[in-house]
Order: sequence, then C-alpha cells, then structure tokens
Amino acid sequence: MADTPLRASLESFFRSRVDRELLSRLDVAHVPAHVAIIMDGNGRWATKRALARQLGHKAGAKAVRESIATCLELGIRFLTIYSFSSENWRRSADEVYGLMSLFVEVLESEMDSLMDKRVRVLLIGSEAGVPERTMTAFRDAERRTAGNDRLTLVVALNYGGRQELTEAVRVIARDIADGRIMPGDITEETVGATLYTRDIPDPDLLIRTSGEMRVSNFLLWQIAYSELWVTGVLWPDFRRGDLLRAVVDFQHRSRRFGGR
Repeated sequence: MADTPLRASLESFFRSRVDRELLSRLDVAHVPAHVAIIMDGNGRWATKRALARQLGHKAGAKAVRESIATCLELGIRFLTIYSFSSENWRRSADEVYGLMSLFVEVLESEMDSLMDKRVRVLLIGSEAGVPERTMTAFRDAERRTAGNDRLTLVVALNYGGRQELTEAVRVIARDIADGRIMPGDITEETVGATLYTRDIPDPDLLIRTSGEMRVSNFLLWQIAYSELWVTGVLWPDFRRGDLLRAVVDFQHRSRRFGGR
C-alpha cells in the first residue's frame, strides 16, 4: 500500500490478526463507492439470548455505528441500510412503535458524531404511515447534515422496491398524459430519474446478514449489476472485520456487466 499514512490508519483501525491478514489483501484504490446492506437477524439474535426483540434492534443500532466507522475508514462514499421495509408493518404494533422510537433516539444521540465525521443522512422510502415524530427527526437530520461530504448514509425507511417502481411508473404515466414526453422517449435514464435514489450511484456491493439468500424487495432496479455477499452472521454481531471481508471478496471478483 503506497499511502503510508493511510496504511497506518487502517492498521490502527483493524487490529485483530484475522483483520490484518485481510487488510494485506485490500486494494485501497479500488474500494466500492457504494455498499448497501440488508440488516437481517436482530430478532433471532435477541431470541437466542432470551431477550425482547427490541433489545435486538438496539444491538443492531451499534452494528450500524460500526459499519459507518468502517466505511469512513475504507473510503466508501455511500452506505445504504435497509432499516424498515414496506412489509415490516405486519409486525406487532409494539415492535413497530419501538423501532420508530428507536430511530428518533439514535438520530438524536448520534447527531454530534455524524457532524464530526462529516456524514450526510439521506432518507428514501414512502412517508405514508410513518409517525410524524420519526419523520421530523429524519428531516431534521437531513437538513443538519446536508453539507457533510465524507459519507452519505442512505436510510431506507418504509421502503419497498416494487413500491418504488410502481411510483416511478405513475410519474412517467402522468408526464405522458400531460404531453411532456412521448412513450418512445422513455429510457433507463428516464426511469432512474424518477426513483428515490435518483441522485445516488447504484450499489457496487450488496451485503445480507443472517444467511438468508434473497433480496427482500430491496433496491430491485438499482442492484441489477451489484455483487452479492451473504454472511451467516446476525446483524448485531456484524463487525468491522466482516465488512472488510466483504470488500476484499468484492475486489477479487470480475465484474463484466453482461460482457465476456
């Protein structure tokens, strides 16, 4: 690694023997620009310990903090986390209320750290049904962090990929009905410009924890050519070394985007 100060910083951050071995294989010049994570396993983590599910979600918040720190250290510019899906409303009212309150609690407690580390918060998803207090906390976080430029933390809240695409079709249909565009004018760029993520590059790497082999309605358009990395680690146990392992594995793949 040619950049000695950067190497020293990384070696200070990744201290275990296993992490150091992974670090020796990392190409710091070619880290993914955008990592997306399906954070799965909070409930199972709590159940294994005979704890309430809400304690699993609180433990999961610590893993988010760890992942933010790791992305900053590695130079990753965008981190998207699947915090609450459009299907998660099917959970018990107590669990949903606890999650919505936890979002507010975490945003308020982490704001100084986000500002110090120059992390920008960006919310994607539908506002429908989200408690006003939760939306206010996120909008305030977006406003306060808007000028931060080291890492963009994209929080998918009340998000569903099919829902996003359905809304995009409605927008395009209205534009056609109003005569602003013709059907033949529709391109991939037209669709992309109507999505929640229109100002965000597509993920290079999609990580899923807890070992489940599905994408769960997450960023269906955006992950068309993302590399997938699945680990059996439950989300609250996801550590900096796990993210480093995913990035190193990503770097040793050949991305052909449909070509040979």
